[in-house]
Amino acid sequence: MASDERIRTAVFSAVDELNSQLPAGITVEKSLDVPLYGAGGKLESLDFVTLIMEVEEKINAEFGTDITIADENLLSKEKSPFSTLRTLIEYLDELVKPAGESV
Repeated sequence: MASDERIRTAVFSAVDELNSQLPAGITVEKSLDVPLYGAGGKLESLDFVTLIMEVEEKINAEFGTDITIADENLLSKEKSPFSTLRTLIEYLDELVKPAGESV
């Protein structure tokens, strides 16, 4: 399975995990263009942090890495990698590639 498919599967698995913890009637749709946070996003701050932690855990388990998704480098990014599931997956692909090359 290609790394982008593995990343998407891990992210969607994290979404499933988060959805199981959210109150009734609130879910994150598993769609690449769904807004995660900010305008149009359904997640409260704590739910967003939970999602990022879940994604980090799933990615590290899938790729045998120890990456941190949210770090000081994000402040320098012009576009937030947390806008949608698509931007998150693209960002994770950048993070995992160097880690995967050393495995």
